[in-house]
Amino acid sequence: MEMVPSEENQLVPKEGMFWSCRQSLFDEMKKKFSQIENAAEEPRVLCIIQDTTNSKTVNERLTVNLPASTSLSKLHEDVAHKAGYMIGTFDLAWGNISEMTPLDQSSAITLSESGFEAGKRNFLQLTDRDGEQPQMASDESGTADSSGLDDSSQERFIGPLPRESTGGCSNDYSSPSYSYSSILNKSETGYVGLVNQAMTCYLNSLLQTLFMTPEFRNALYNWEFEESEEDQVSSIPYQLQRLFVLLQTSKKRAIETTDVTRSFGWDSSEAWQQHDVQELCRVMFDALEQKWKLTEQADLINQLYQGKLKDYVRCLECGNESWRNDTYLDIPLVIRPFGASQVYGSVEEALQAFVQPETLDGANQYFCERCKKKCDARKGLRFLHFPYLLTLQLKRFDFDYTTMHRIKLNDRMTFPDELDMSPFMDVEDEKSPQTESCTDSGAENEGSCHSDQMSNDFATDDCVDEGICLDSTGSAERGLKPKVAETNSLTFELFSVMVHSGSAAGGHYYACIKSFTDGQWYSFNDQHVSKISLEDIRKTYGGSTGSRGYYSSAFASSTNAYMLIYRLKDPSRNTKYLDPEDFPEHIKYLVQKEKESEEQEKRQREIERNTCKIKLFCLHPGKMMTMIENKLEVHKDKTLREATQMAYKLLELEGVVPLDCCRLVKYDEFHEYLELSYEDDEDTPMGMLLGGVKTSYMFDLLLETRRPEQVFQPYRPGEVMVKVHVVDLKNDTIVPPVSVRAFLNQSIAEFKQLIAQATGLCAETMRVVLERCYNDLRLLFVPNKTLKAEGFFRSNKIFVESSDSPDQQLPFTDSHLWKLLDRHGNTIRLMVLLPEQLPGTLFNRTAGQKAAGGSDGSFEGSKAARKPVEAILEESTEKLKSLSYQQQQQGSSNSDSQKSSDTSDFEHIESPTQELDSGSSASAAADNRELEDRIQAAAAGGSAGPASDPDNQYAGEERSDSEVHNDRSTSSVDSDILSSSHSSDTLCNADSGPIQLANGLDSHSITSSRRSKAHEGKKETWDTAEEDSGTDSEYDDNGKSKASSTPFMYFRVSEPRNQGEASGDAQKCIIVHVDKRITLAAFKQNMEPFVGVGSSQFKVFRVYANNQEFESVRLNETLSSFSDDNKITIRLGRALKKGEYRVKVYQLLVNEAEPCKFLVDTVFAKGMTVRQSKEELLPQVKEQCKLDLSIDRFRLRKKTWKNPGTVFLDYHVYEEDINISSNWEVFLEVLDEPEKMKSMSQLAVLTRRWSPTHMKLEAFREVVLESSSVEELKEKLCEISGIPLENLEFAKGRGTFPCDISVLEIHQDLDWNPKVSTLNVWPLYICDDGAVVFYRDSTEELMDMSEDERSVLIKKESSRLLKTGHRVSYSPRKEKALKIYLDGGPAKDSAQD
Repeated sequence: MEMVPSEENQLVPKEGMFWSCRQSLFDEMKKKFSQIENAAEEPRVLCIIQDTTNSKTVNERLTVNLPASTSLSKLHEDVAHKAGYMIGTFDLAWGNISEMTPLDQSSAITLSESGFEAGKRNFLQLTDRDGEQPQMASDESGTADSSGLDDSSQERFIGPLPRESTGGCSNDYSSPSYSYSSILNKSETGYVGLVNQAMTCYLNSLLQTLFMTPEFRNALYNWEFEESEEDQVSSIPYQLQRLFVLLQTSKKRAIETTDVTRSFGWDSSEAWQQHDVQELCRVMFDALEQKWKLTEQADLINQLYQGKLKDYVRCLECGNESWRNDTYLDIPLVIRPFGASQVYGSVEEALQAFVQPETLDGANQYFCERCKKKCDARKGLRFLHFPYLLTLQLKRFDFDYTTMHRIKLNDRMTFPDELDMSPFMDVEDEKSPQTESCTDSGAENEGSCHSDQMSNDFATDDCVDEGICLDSTGSAERGLKPKVAETNSLTFELFSVMVHSGSAAGGHYYACIKSFTDGQWYSFNDQHVSKISLEDIRKTYGGSTGSRGYYSSAFASSTNAYMLIYRLKDPSRNTKYLDPEDFPEHIKYLVQKEKESEEQEKRQREIERNTCKIKLFCLHPGKMMTMIENKLEVHKDKTLREATQMAYKLLELEGVVPLDCCRLVKYDEFHEYLELSYEDDEDTPMGMLLGGVKTSYMFDLLLETRRPEQVFQPYRPGEVMVKVHVVDLKNDTIVPPVSVRAFLNQSIAEFKQLIAQATGLCAETMRVVLERCYNDLRLLFVPNKTLKAEGFFRSNKIFVESSDSPDQQLPFTDSHLWKLLDRHGNTIRLMVLLPEQLPGTLFNRTAGQKAAGGSDGSFEGSKAARKPVEAILEESTEKLKSLSYQQQQQGSSNSDSQKSSDTSDFEHIESPTQELDSGSSASAAADNRELEDRIQAAAAGGSAGPASDPDNQYAGEERSDSEVHNDRSTSSVDSDILSSSHSSDTLCNADSGPIQLANGLDSHSITSSRRSKAHEGKKETWDTAEEDSGTDSEYDDNGKSKASSTPFMYFRVSEPRNQGEASGDAQKCIIVHVDKRITLAAFKQNMEPFVGVGSSQFKVFRVYANNQEFESVRLNETLSSFSDDNKITIRLGRALKKGEYRVKVYQLLVNEAEPCKFLVDTVFAKGMTVRQSKEELLPQVKEQCKLDLSIDRFRLRKKTWKNPGTVFLDYHVYEEDINISSNWEVFLEVLDEPEKMKSMSQLAVLTRRWSPTHMKLEAFREVVLESSSVEELKEKLCEISGIPLENLEFAKGRGTFPCDISVLEIHQDLDWNPKVSTLNVWPLYICDDGAVVFYRDSTEELMDMSEDERSVLIKKESSRLLKTGHRVSYSPRKEKALKIYLDGGPAKDSAQD
């Protein structure tokens, strides 16, 4: 624009130029509007971009809608802006093409020319570029705030957080979650973090500090591993070297430290142990020194970290000084002196206090060798050498003697960036001593002045490699102190601050470290590395804002500095980090090796990231159409055809069904619903079919099979699956289901037509019943109502019947159809194991016992009844086989499964109200009824004798294996389980084989599989009997119902079969189909013909998943808690009556390794005395256990687990004096002499003598006391042992019987000879029978043993206590010591100690 001068000599636009400028602006705007209009008119391209660079974004989609004329470069710019990435750090590729060739981001080709389709969705994938993740756009500036991060980068941080807010890290760690992918991209700082294994933050802080120390890192790189000397896995220097290489060259955000800890000899439990970082530093340096022996690095730790100081004591009268030289690796600085209320406010103050001498006077006077008397003296420390790397430990952890707990001091203590140590080399303010002697800090024995009792001696005055020499032993040398300071700079610069956040009980460590390359401070907090400022360092001083007086530490921040590391400022010695090109050859090889390993890991990770993992189901034709489950892992670029082949091999279908008879379909496991079939999608990638790679899917896949002659039917979205069961009212049968697919908007009339086509029934007379939930039957009778309105869902079950019977005219709930369906929904199948021993044999035994007792038995009757019952049972077996065969011929001929052939007769249910019209069925039913009548008649006749005697008990009662081997299998537990409702499709699914549909899938098998899986995982609970053990008032003594009439409940027994292979014996198993609403009493009555005795003469045990058996005794309870294929065991023996209890009797063997031995099962009754129960026990234990006892030579006593308790006296009455419960347990103890316990005031104590001379415990002996007097106990012990009363000492055993304790501990650990007069007070509390008391002779000396003898005894005792399992430790848990094992494990740590 041309300018002209104005009157004020100012340049102004030439006249007319303003209008021309405005016109040009208008033209420019018009041009842009024209472009916008053209863009609006041209076609647009919709791009959907999936970001696959991060697991957090892989399920998200970015959408960009651009004109078709947009260039590829502009597309990349828009995607970068929307995703927040820098341009050039990512690639875009087609998402639906297996070979993903990146699009050219610098190309000017338009989208339409590049193959993008306007008006359609174009799928793209955003991928890594050159194997590195995209950089965030915020990284472009290269600057950060005080925390080193801007907001966007803070959101990218993923990892576990410190337990509390860390002062040195600002707000660097705001992300609440952790993802493995977060450790795969390197931090924007260029540094790599370390993964926290669990509680290894202290280790990570120290490792990062060592890595950032140039001198240590370079020296470690110069060391070369020799494979011939040791294994790489156990070599600590090699694993540290490898870790440092990864920290310097890896592209990950963080790397693992497991290889390093493994070289320490640590297992995974060590990762959960919290340790002190200063303790770790000491232990690690010791381990490195051991590993570096005879190498160039043998003295590396001393050269870098070791200093020297003088510990002296000077007499204040003669000036004589005794001293010794000590070495140190760190200087501990006190924050708050003991007993003081003030704290040191700075490191300089603490250092001054460290070298400040203390005066020894008064009672603490020092004995001077020169004065030959105790004199006042001054004791202190004097620095002689400072290390090159100075480590200061701030002693923040202390012990509070008021609360007797460890505490952390959070008081403020400042530390400088540069620390001048010259003022602290000598604080002596008096004249130099006239003479000096080198002693052990004032000890009487003097030694050489040049001896160093703890480390190498520094004999020279000049600076040596391991530190700065400040030794000055004479006044002349101390006078040259300023010159030494001028010659040798003692200025140290701070480069590492290890911060602790938390309390004395636990917390979190992280390190703030300054890089010697750029002088920038960084926060190394496990996985996270970020820039920080000096202001953040100052926040680690500790303390709080404002003054709170003495209690300021309680309100201070718990995040503060714990260890400080300074480096000497000496340009001649300060080194830089080695660059990769300057690495030694062995390090270059290691770098290449780790790089290849990392690339391989990245490729594997890429495969994992693009792999779809989804549940896979299949009704396996080779496994009786059982539903099996697996997991299919398929790459997203694999086609559906390839995925089908993978599933085919995974499910092992080769040789069972051809591959072309299989297909994958979308499946809903929860609803057992086939959602969708993928027709014409064989070449579509699985990633597109499944909706991308996801951590979990809302659906599953099912590999569907068919026969070669069948055809797959299509499954479309919106369809519902209906399982149609056809009901035959004539024969009372319900056939297996047929699958029909319908739409929810179809009417009932249309649905009936669909069913008619599938089943061949007449639609006009069809009745359709929908089962919506358990036993909820609904008749669908409104023709115009839709399926959705009737309550249909994804998967449904209906029953259909089509006949002209008068039953259609009845109300639905009164109809025969409803009764049949109701019975169908409540019938379950039980596996009943009959007794192994035949009833006749048991009757003979019982009759023989009765005859021996002088009573009139019915031996002849039972003997005569034995053969007919057996013969009828065998005949019944043959008849049932014939009946089953006839019904199989009439049943579902379509089924080819084994399950159908076994139990198909169950579908033909007998009607209680209607006769069967079918000739064969009626004949079979009549034969079956005739057999049952004959069995009942024979059983009634055979059991007349025993049944007439209600108190008859079988001495040969059987016990299950679980009762013999499991002491507590039935303790205080009743039998019945009251559980939730049962699946209403049990009957049909349990006993009918599936009809093979054209699609190869039937809902029957799916439902059956799901139900069985649910029953396997169902948690079972027990009911405990409170008042009585079972027989309720509505039942008589024989278990018969007192009611005049009971409703009919369905009960049917199918073919018995031999269970020898399954149960390991010759017991017979029968299958019982029964209405689960039947009571236990009615069930037992129906079982009488098959057991051969009356219901009162056998017991019912329910068998659970772990093969434990529990007796069912509540006769009024129904079988509603049972489900299909539950097992029941029938055992012969008298069932319990009201007021009776099943009791398990165990023998007490106090001096045996196993003091508890099972004897018999018996029955105790309410009101029975202990003597009566003992009389009934005598014949049982004699016959079953071969124990011939007299009634006065054994007792019964309380049993609590394996602990003997109260002795039951003969006159005690059960339920009055002794509480008793169902499945009670009691001890039987055999006595060596007649019973001494006659009164409740007496006390039975188990005593055991300890002999220290022989290191031996003698056997238990019982002592019966008349009172709780300690004197009486001692007198009794004197009588049985012969120990004089004045020498006898006793102690109560710890823990539970038998109170086992090691002979190496008993002499010191027990509370011997307590100062009490009675036994029922503290600390004895002996108030009941069964207490254990140890006693000894106080004059006996403990055996002297050699080390070998002690070692042998330790092993012997450890083995003994391990077997008994009775060892009780009373010592508090000790903190696990930090150790590094040089031999590879903790088993050989004695040398390390």
